[in-house]
Amino acid sequence: MNTAMINNIIIDGMSFALPLFIMAIGGIYSERGGVTNLALEGLQGMGAFIGALAATLAAAGGIGNDQTRIIAFLFAAVGGGLYACVHALLCIRFKANQVISGVVINILAMALTSFLTKAINRTMFGAASNKFILPVSKRITVPGISNIPVIGAFFTNVYPFEILIIIVALVMWFILYRTTLGLRLRACGDNPHAVDAAGGDVAKVRFFGVVVSGALSGIAGMCFAYSILAKFSSDIYMGYGYLSIASYIFGNWSMLPTLAACLIFGFARSGGYQLVKALGMPSAYSDLVMILPYVLTLFLLVFLSKKNRSPKALGETYDKSKR
Repeated sequence: MNTAMINNIIIDGMSFALPLFIMAIGGIYSERGGVTNLALEGLQGMGAFIGALAATLAAAGGIGNDQTRIIAFLFAAVGGGLYACVHALLCIRFKANQVISGVVINILAMALTSFLTKAINRTMFGAASNKFILPVSKRITVPGISNIPVIGAFFTNVYPFEILIIIVALVMWFILYRTTLGLRLRACGDNPHAVDAAGGDVAKVRFFGVVVSGALSGIAGMCFAYSILAKFSSDIYMGYGYLSIASYIFGNWSMLPTLAACLIFGFARSGGYQLVKALGMPSAYSDLVMILPYVLTLFLLVFLSKKNRSPKALGETYDKSKR
């Protein structure tokens, strides 16, 4: 394996792993608060749809690509957060089954965004299309340090959103582990009655966790739309949400181990592509490589599932009368 191949594995692996990680952080916020969230797939899809629509309208209005990308990510976060309110209302206000709610949210997002994309393209742009085309995102290479073998690959051809994700991840870590709000959120997932007894509002704290999961998932969806697809379409629903769920489960609902799991999945995916390319195999095998992270998930499940310790009150509807 030559240096160029290793560099490509790192570059492509990071651009896939970091969006997975930010979406997984959203899942951690929701589930550390006690609300099971299988809806990440739908949340990232709806967020990406809102962000891509905003970017398309902004571009049609003559706004430049750099400003368009900022608009896209802002609207993706807002759109994902608002859509997550549906899951929060069903699970917290109406006490619906959290697993079923998550599945419904995913199915609804797939159907709704597909229909709306076609309808908007037809009525607003006069085009029979099921996608929003996005401009190619620029990449950044840090001079000097990028020339260091192997390590330099982490500073070569970096998408701007990768820097954004690192900043957001640090902020979310600080909130979760260094603030009163984060303490209450974690307590809601382990002992919500204690939070209530201390004067906290369990419902509001859990609602916050779910909305955060939607906002971060929307950002992740926009990252995938800009990097992997260069468009928004139904192709955004490729199981990335479920892969992020597997990441934080393997990471025991903690951020650093979750990051490690995301990096493993990212490098497995990019490594497979580079292997297919190096061996000169037909392009059809590149599609097969996409299953590598999921196959790896199955193996990790066998070896690590017994060590997982989920929040004690995860999935339990809080009943104040049972204090």
